[in-house]
Amino acid sequence: MQLHCFGESGNAYKVALMLELAGFEWQPVWVDFFSGTTRSREFRALNPMGEVPVLEDGAQVLTQSAVILRHLARKAGQFGGKDLQEEDEVLRWLFWDAHKFSANAGSARFLANFLPAEKRPVPVIAFQKARFRDACKVLDAHLGTRDWIVGEGPTIADFACCGYLFYPESFGFDRADWPGINHWLDRIAGLPGWKHPYDLMPGSPADRAQSIS
Repeated sequence: MQLHCFGESGNAYKVALMLELAGFEWQPVWVDFFSGTTRSREFRALNPMGEVPVLEDGAQVLTQSAVILRHLARKAGQFGGKDLQEEDEVLRWLFWDAHKFSANAGSARFLANFLPAEKRPVPVIAFQKARFRDACKVLDAHLGTRDWIVGEGPTIADFACCGYLFYPESFGFDRADWPGINHWLDRIAGLPGWKHPYDLMPGSPADRAQSIS
């Protein structure tokens, strides 16, 4: 399998982490997002939505991280929930993550870190950070009484919701503020095969700074 990705993408990290933890053989294909690759004709032929991640699994081309995670869970026979009730609960958290959690974390992180300082929309960033903090309250309360988001072990719900939380850039998240989330992230990082996003996928702010200099 080939995963079209770049290190700064939290949504791509969700899939890369799943591939690694499930023991799949896969190759990362670096997408030079910051040079406009996702707007190119070649990339749009692969994914008309112009986004990463994109997973090529044989003849299948899959996009959108939640869809790819469910595909990989079925293929691996793990991390998808032990029964139909858990599968539905996993799906509920995937939708919540896409709408409330990663959506605000990812946008706030991008606007606050990857745009030139003079182009950063400060009120928008503050609004998204506030929405993200409200979502953190929901997840932290949920994890205050359990080890994993769904069931008794890790699932793709965990991999989806942690997608942006291991990154070092500032976007309104401090693990010390959220004890439930903090201990949960420690459990994820303790899983065999876990890697930091900048160690798992090609591309990082340090690489871009080096290429500019």
